[in-house]
Amino acid sequence: MKTNTLTPELLHKIDAYWRAANYLSVGQIYLYDNPLLKRPLTLADVKHMLLGHWGTTPGQNFIYAHLNRVIKKYDLDMIYVSGPGHGGPAVVGNTYLEGTYSEIYPNISQDEAGLRKLFLQFSFPGGIPSHASPETPGSIHEGGELGYSLSHSFGAVFDNPDLVVACVVGDGEAETGPLATAWHSNKFLDPVTDGVVLPILHLNGYKISNPTLLARITREELEQLLRGYGWTPYFVEGHEPELMHEAMAMTLDLAVEQIKKIQEEARIHGNLTRPRWPMIVLKSPKGWTGPQVVDGLQIEGTFRAHQVPLSDPATHPEHLKQLEDWLKSYRPEELFDDHGRLKSELAELAPKGKRRMGANPHANGGSLLRDLRMPDFREYEENVPTPGAHGVGDTRVLGPFLRDVAKLNGDQRNFRVFGPDETLSNGLEALFEVTKRQWDAATVPGDEFLAPAGLVMEMLSEHQCEGWLEGYLLTGRHGVFNCYEAFIHIVDSMFNQHAKWLKITSHLPWRRKIASLNYLLASHVWRQDHNGFTHQDPGFIDHVVNKKAEVVRVYLPPDANCLLSVMDHCLRSRHYVNVVIAGKHPSPQWLTMDAAVKHCTEGIGIWQWASNDQSATPDVIMACCGDVPTLETLAAVSILRKHLPELKIRVVNVVDLMRLQPQSEHPHGLSDGDFDGLFTKDKPIIFAFHAYPWLIHRLTYRRTNHANIHVRGYKEEGTITTPFDMTVLNDLDRFHLVMDAIHRLPQTGSKGAYLKQQLQDKLIEHKQYIDKHGEDMPEIRNWKWEIDK
Repeated sequence: MKTNTLTPELLHKIDAYWRAANYLSVGQIYLYDNPLLKRPLTLADVKHMLLGHWGTTPGQNFIYAHLNRVIKKYDLDMIYVSGPGHGGPAVVGNTYLEGTYSEIYPNISQDEAGLRKLFLQFSFPGGIPSHASPETPGSIHEGGELGYSLSHSFGAVFDNPDLVVACVVGDGEAETGPLATAWHSNKFLDPVTDGVVLPILHLNGYKISNPTLLARITREELEQLLRGYGWTPYFVEGHEPELMHEAMAMTLDLAVEQIKKIQEEARIHGNLTRPRWPMIVLKSPKGWTGPQVVDGLQIEGTFRAHQVPLSDPATHPEHLKQLEDWLKSYRPEELFDDHGRLKSELAELAPKGKRRMGANPHANGGSLLRDLRMPDFREYEENVPTPGAHGVGDTRVLGPFLRDVAKLNGDQRNFRVFGPDETLSNGLEALFEVTKRQWDAATVPGDEFLAPAGLVMEMLSEHQCEGWLEGYLLTGRHGVFNCYEAFIHIVDSMFNQHAKWLKITSHLPWRRKIASLNYLLASHVWRQDHNGFTHQDPGFIDHVVNKKAEVVRVYLPPDANCLLSVMDHCLRSRHYVNVVIAGKHPSPQWLTMDAAVKHCTEGIGIWQWASNDQSATPDVIMACCGDVPTLETLAAVSILRKHLPELKIRVVNVVDLMRLQPQSEHPHGLSDGDFDGLFTKDKPIIFAFHAYPWLIHRLTYRRTNHANIHVRGYKEEGTITTPFDMTVLNDLDRFHLVMDAIHRLPQTGSKGAYLKQQLQDKLIEHKQYIDKHGEDMPEIRNWKWEIDK
């Protein structure tokens, strides 16, 4: 004889709790006043502007109510991720019912007045957004832009062995590329050291106005797809609440017990065979329990339930009556007492304290954040006896530093390095002296650096690496994302969303600051000569600087010691997005460690050893930002000082790009006085820049001497060629920089004209040489900084 999971009494209470959440959700979308319907509903009780998404909300309310039960039954440490984040009414409503919302926002009290405020603030000027936004307790994923819920969820459980993330995946979201790839994250989950993600695919059949693909294939095909991804899917299907409650309860118990069994097998018995983790497919009507038919059209179970089913009560009086009937169908008098508080017998269904999903500290990761144990970056110093000393490659100097960061934090397991199969390529091979790539799929002889547990996460999907790292940071840990510069564009939009999250949370007192999102972009535009045009794009920093100045930082260290100083700073920082661009190929080194620390602390400065204007006003400013632009600028300066020794030249190097902005625009910005002190008010400036030239003009357009700034940078010219020829193609090479200076210095006269002709001849010689030999001229390859003092 079949035994039900739920007793009749518990089933009745869970159903009532679900009805309460649905009532709150409808109230948030529609009601301006009269929150408990103590009098007949009038137009004055309805918001003028109706915004929100009903379609996904009742299904998410159903899930949340059942998750509460298993949290209590199994004492689970669980957070909730709303993939279809436009179901914001569900997450807000449930955190209100469990009490978390009122604890964080005491003005949204647990009474009738609080209910009115809860309803009024939703999608309302001065209120809260309609998604699972940063303002929402328990949220680490807004879900406004679809596709990243599973990636965030897996990032959250890495190194969190006791955590369970219930991740609701919308069937519309499941059509996105990042989500489709994210199902493979189960091949990177260590059942010993990591927690677990319980995906719940919410199959309600429709997107905004189209059916969803996964709802229109056979169950057999869907099951084969999910099993092919390595999951064990369990299906909960229907629309009758009583049957659905029992089916969901039984399935959740089965899933939780299977999770516990897998973890026990791995953690106690040492069985490290890759498990098939359970997942749930919940098939329920879109807009479940809402209006069946409006204006003669079917609503429940169709795409028309997606947003606001009753869209205009003001001009359709019958809609007002339907809205009132809809609200009353949840029988609020059975759910709330006379004061508007959820009845105690229903409130008891929610977990207590930090076990509530809205109060779980993992969803406010800054509260769990611990400082990294950091080695002294000065101990990894690249020896620079004189400026221009040979270097092995800046990221190869950084690698041992990151290796020891990983080693020092191995016990507390709060640091990881992420990248799309580029950690070795980007010069960070030293990491593999102390850790492995985490990999839970099959291995064969000859594989390198693979293990069930490791601190390097590599998958050839920038989306997954970004999503994993974001989830890892949002739950209170630290990390670095290393990537080829050109292909970081793949996560442009994900960066957007994370920067917006940081901006909003920085103004929420209860949200604790998290570790910064650190990008290390190597294999950059000027050293992709071997891969060609497709790999040459420095435009990510243009994209980054669009975001709020309080959030973004961009660093272009000119050598290895500066890179060490910058990365130490970034790993210690909080609540920023730090973009660091560095080379991996052998290159000249300019600054000793002491000099590098001072230079990076200032962010911008005159390189006195390369300048000769100490006792006079400079004739020209030779400015540079980035490792290759710095090399070419110094080579240009050496030519100018040799052939035109009477010129007074000042060399200015920029590490912190945002120093160029006025301090009114960015907290790192220079004052006008300090900027003029470096660049003068009226002298020509030849600026060699790593990326697109117009970014420098954009950052400096308010400066006194902006009209005299002439910028050379990448201008979308590239191919498979030599390293130096890349700079020639884009007029960033030393010869063009010298000619640019001569053009703006009429006092050079005939000497300047003769030098210019020599350099034009040299460019022809360069082209002939590389076409014949396939490498740069010896004078380029072997150039060294040598200036007679």
